[in-house]
Amino acid sequence: MTTGIVMGTAMTTDAILTLTQWLSPGFPVGAFAYSHGLETAIATMQLKTIGDLGDWLEDLVAFGGGHADLVILAAAYRARPPEVAQIDATARAFAASADRLLETDQQGAAFARTVDAVWGTDLGPLTYPVAVARAARSQDIALDVTARMYLHAFAANLISASVRLVPLGQTDGQRLLATLAPLITATTERALATALDDLAAPCFAADIAAMQHEILYSKVFRT
Repeated sequence: MTTGIVMGTAMTTDAILTLTQWLSPGFPVGAFAYSHGLETAIATMQLKTIGDLGDWLEDLVAFGGGHADLVILAAAYRARPPEVAQIDATARAFAASADRLLETDQQGAAFARTVDAVWGTDLGPLTYPVAVARAARSQDIALDVTARMYLHAFAANLISASVRLVPLGQTDGQRLLATLAPLITATTERALATALDDLAAPCFAADIAAMQHEILYSKVFRT
């Protein structure tokens, strides 16, 4: 079997392909339907240009929902089975709005259903980062690579939503995603060294945007 080295971690090609499949836009978690509050920020003209979006996503990745999800993911990956339910409950309690809870609950449940059906696991309904963590653990996929690719998929999905909403050019969106790569790597390293008790997400504008989305008059996205 062919092997590769990713950030110093040996992984089989099959493991890398499995993780790529799970976090691809084609995996049926409905990620295309969620904007993480971006729809509100765009509707209220807080985000009008690719530069505005870049600033917003840098904060989300480094300090907001992206970083918080990785702290939860790491805790769930390292946990013993009896501890998983409490970590999942923490993830639900940490959701800053009904929209954020819907996002992590629905995507996590859809992810778990598909992985259980295809890979024969028994994840059950979990929040999204917890479900991805336990699936990766069950398939012996390295934590650092799982976390980094999860955060990359998080950023890619929000860029895709913004390309459709603003609208922005596809090339500009891909350029922004490439620019975020070093931040994604640095954030992953920091998140994996952060204890669940130190979980924080001080991106209040994003939290408020998610709350306001619940009463937004016209919506394209569920969150």
